[in-house]
Amino acid sequence: MNGQTEGMVQLDGTVLRGRLDARTDDMVAALDELVSTESTSGRPDLLAKSADVVAAMVQRMLGTAPTLVAGAAGPHVHWSGGGSPRVLLVGHHDTVFPEGTVADRPFRVAEGRATGPGTFDMKAGIVQALFALAELGAPDGVEILLTADEETGSASSRDLIVERARTAGAVLVLEPSADGGALKVGRKGVGTFTVTIAGRASHAGLEPEKGVNALVELALQVPRIAALSMPDRGTTVTPTMAVSGTAENVVPARAMITVDVRVTSDGERRRVEDSMAALVAELPGASLSVSGSVSRPPMHESAAADLYELARRTAPSVGVGDLAGVSVGGGSDGNFTAAAGVPTLDGLGAVGGGAHADHEWVDVASMGERAALVAALVAQLVARKPDAN
Repeated sequence: MNGQTEGMVQLDGTVLRGRLDARTDDMVAALDELVSTESTSGRPDLLAKSADVVAAMVQRMLGTAPTLVAGAAGPHVHWSGGGSPRVLLVGHHDTVFPEGTVADRPFRVAEGRATGPGTFDMKAGIVQALFALAELGAPDGVEILLTADEETGSASSRDLIVERARTAGAVLVLEPSADGGALKVGRKGVGTFTVTIAGRASHAGLEPEKGVNALVELALQVPRIAALSMPDRGTTVTPTMAVSGTAENVVPARAMITVDVRVTSDGERRRVEDSMAALVAELPGASLSVSGSVSRPPMHESAAADLYELARRTAPSVGVGDLAGVSVGGGSDGNFTAAAGVPTLDGLGAVGGGAHADHEWVDVASMGERAALVAALVAQLVARKPDAN
């Protein structure tokens, strides 16, 4: 263990918190820079520009340049402090907001709240983590991975996330906190299914009987799909979008429905996947096909138990009181690392609310507090012996 790391764990938490609170204005300026750089999911051109801005910020604050890892969705930003990895900080720089949102709703701070697309989910988490590591002197044993496709399922980053997580042995996820600043110790598994129905077109006025109405078949399927929900097991199966028809006077030959699925256990994952695959058309002449799966496995609370206890013990040293831990319905890349058997603690990012909404906001006064909590946790984790993870 180098002297720098030994010095870190001896840092006075009150001093650490004070230093980071004093840099709140700098954090807000950095957040403005990131939010003002559009990074729409599914837009590799915008995400390439965003990755360049993030990478420049990482180099400026931590002293060394990160690696830009090419992916189909856009570049992922990976930084290593060197030495034997002890902890991986995971986040993403893509957002759900379409191009042009920043022009319509630019970054601003009013009444103690920072607003703008991606402030809460999750650019403030990136900023807070960078300031935390800078305060620790960009320590050995730490890696950061900020991906470009979390909002669309992490298809091009999942393998890299799991590989780096297994190497580090512990993961802190920079996703925003739950209500009131609570950490996220469990997450539901998340999946999307698409049911495509094929019928036969005909004139709706002259000879509707010669058609096979795909929209009617869709209407028959919706109750069956919704009935797969089992709230007592924490499972929700929710039809969310439907498309059908080509003209008002044509019996629709095609219809499609999208289904959102959330599960708390692998058994429920299998039940829902098997039930969706077993759907069959009811109308004579109609057929259907089902695609999709529960792509993010559940994050069980056991994956967070040790790290959450460490966070609870560490929090008072930086002035954080009762640090709650809750399970939530949304998924993150922490689902993947937890499923890979790596201890994972989520929700270490911003305090605020309104993820994915126009009113998304961050509590500016809490930014120093959250950065100090991340810094204190990192200091503890990099000081652990390799077999202690």
